[in-house]
Amino acid sequence: MEHSKTPYRSAALWMIGAIFSFITMAIAGRAVSDQLDTFEIMLYRSLIGFLIVILTAKIINTHHEINFQKFSIHFIRNIFHFMGQNLWFFALPIIPLAQLFALEFTSPIWVVLLAPIFLKEQLTFRKVCIAALGFLGVLFVTRPEIGSLSIGIIAAATAAIGFAASAMITRRLTETDSLTKILFFLTGLQIIFGLICSGYDGEITIPSPDNASWVVMIGLAGLSAHFCLTKSLTLAPASVVMPVDFVRLPLIAIIGMSFYGENLDIFMVTGAAMILVANYINLNHRK
Repeated sequence: MEHSKTPYRSAALWMIGAIFSFITMAIAGRAVSDQLDTFEIMLYRSLIGFLIVILTAKIINTHHEINFQKFSIHFIRNIFHFMGQNLWFFALPIIPLAQLFALEFTSPIWVVLLAPIFLKEQLTFRKVCIAALGFLGVLFVTRPEIGSLSIGIIAAATAAIGFAASAMITRRLTETDSLTKILFFLTGLQIIFGLICSGYDGEITIPSPDNASWVVMIGLAGLSAHFCLTKSLTLAPASVVMPVDFVRLPLIAIIGMSFYGENLDIFMVTGAAMILVANYINLNHRK
């Protein structure tokens, strides 16, 4: 019995690594947002991640797994991820961290609604109720600005849709493609997207010496988050792994209050709780 619990414990530890990676990326992203725009942040993050992926693949001898089969699917997947991540970085400095992360957690709710279209899954009454609870939570989270939704809230909410589409396509890719190949195209394609979007005006900002370490941290944390999350999901079902990720929301709320002077109100807490409960019910149903 004790032995059977070991993979779950390992999965939880990997998930904790992903949580701290996501939080680190948020802190570092805020630190450089005054100098770099979102496209430049994505460009440098992808460059660092690409070098690490190539070097690691060569060391562990998995570079032969990289090929251009299903390239079009990887391309579409990374369009959605690039959109979502850029909107996330855009919202990062202009809305409270807890609000950003709460809206990000609506991504699984969007998966519930979009899976019938992309994955041919059945949309049941239970799933509709789960989605309704999640969106009710969103209304509570954004209630202070319902009268005039800020661009930051719109960006964060739209980012969740991008992450949801990316997750569904990734689910398909993991059935046939290795982690090395997925990360290769994740970082490689987004270098190209970032270069095109950040250089459209003929000027790409070079990070200042003060920001260089933050940029490296973004690159390392971004890649680490994806690796830890994927590794965790290989050791335990999503219904076991993902509830651990919910710890990210209260942690980032504490960080927002302690270091950025951000306040929590009853509507934010209630809405976030609704979103997490909707996710938990959805994951528990998939056991």
